[in-house]
Amino acid sequence: MATTRTVQAIGRAGINLTTLAAAADATGDNFANTGSEFLYVNNASAGTITLTLVGQQTVDGQTVTNRTVAIPTVNAMLIGPFPVGIYNDANGRANVTWSGVTSTTIVACKLTPGQ
Repeated sequence: MATTRTVQAIGRAGINLTTLAAAADATGDNFANTGSEFLYVNNASAGTITLTLVGQQTVDGQTVTNRTVAIPTVNAMLIGPFPVGIYNDANGRANVTWSGVTSTTIVACKLTPGQ
């Protein structure tokens, strides 16, 4: 089963993001998705890591192709937001898998306007 991540809220006061190691198993990570969330991914490894966003929508009986994002060696990226109609599973969660997780840390976060 995928590792469920808590979404951290970002407001005007800022936030000290608490990153965690990416899930090492094949099922990857998931997080509650309202369409306002982003993933912060830090790849401190010696090679490029590919993140795969698992598509959940079907069109004419065909599943939408998963989206992949390459995170270069020793680089951090902010990825998102994720439209709920494309990426949410039946539990309202977006799911991601990884090509490798050595020295890869992540955090799911979202903007909270007005805070």
